[in-house]
Amino acid sequence: MTERVRYRLHHWLTVFGGLAVLMAGFSAAAQVSYPTRTITMIIPTSAGGPTDGVGRILASALGEALQQNVVVENAAGAGGTLGMGRLARAQADGYTIGFWHIAHATAPAMYENLPYNVIESFDHIGRIVDVPMTIVVRSDLPVITTGELLEWMRSQKDKATYGHGGPGSASHLCMLMLMRHAGVTMTGVAYRGTGPAMTDLVGQRFDLLCDGTPATTGLIVDGKIKGIATTTSARASSLPDLPTLAETGLAGFDVNGWHGLWAPKGLPVDVRQKLNEAVQKALRDPRVVERFNKLHSDPVKLELATPAALKAHLQSEVDKWTPLIREAGVKGN
Repeated sequence: MTERVRYRLHHWLTVFGGLAVLMAGFSAAAQVSYPTRTITMIIPTSAGGPTDGVGRILASALGEALQQNVVVENAAGAGGTLGMGRLARAQADGYTIGFWHIAHATAPAMYENLPYNVIESFDHIGRIVDVPMTIVVRSDLPVITTGELLEWMRSQKDKATYGHGGPGSASHLCMLMLMRHAGVTMTGVAYRGTGPAMTDLVGQRFDLLCDGTPATTGLIVDGKIKGIATTTSARASSLPDLPTLAETGLAGFDVNGWHGLWAPKGLPVDVRQKLNEAVQKALRDPRVVERFNKLHSDPVKLELATPAALKAHLQSEVDKWTPLIREAGVKGN
């Protein structure tokens, strides 16, 4: 081998070796490139409410799992559509995510010209918690069971009154579903949120209300209101002695204030996988589960906390609520 050939061989070996080192560096950088900075979690409601509380627990748990700060940004307005609209328009890099609930499924029927598609404009990360709802009545109403309540409602005709947290709210839709299943009509009283509605139920200013376990559990235990039944297919962990509507005669009744995690459409596959792995890790952490349970929220089974499961559940909820909302003529503000 001549000196010139040896020189060229050495030159190309050096070049290829350098390229190999460079590519290995790129590969290692890709593996650790997300997240390298703070992640923003949009919660489309005001600070301080039940959803905000659950979302902040999740943000903390995700931050620990991802070893990066996850900060909450409250973006309330228009039934959550303002916040979810911001999420849909955000860059799909994993640094903006959104935490929301059943209202995401009801938005298409309630809002004309919604600027995003609730299914196709987002990457679905995973369902997080279920929040059972309860049918509760004023403490002096002479009923104890679901059967007694239905009989009383039918006897009152449209004189029976129910409160709700505004048109299209979960508390409103729950009562629309109850009236459909029971074949009765009642008079609704709209409030700006279920907080003031609950105050008036405790004050016996109307007859019944459907609200989540975070708001009802303590009042039921203290005897300030009566719990009749939960609206989910399974009993609530915070009220294990309270039967479900389905098991007391209203077969198929299932209203669940579920919550999920989304990101803008187009996330890199590895980023979505890391976010879902962080969700799964959070739901396996006994400390996180305990914190959720203290807010009367039930963490979902791990097989439900996947992108595919959340997408399928969201579609089923859209299909369930759209006909009822349109039939009732409910429109969002």
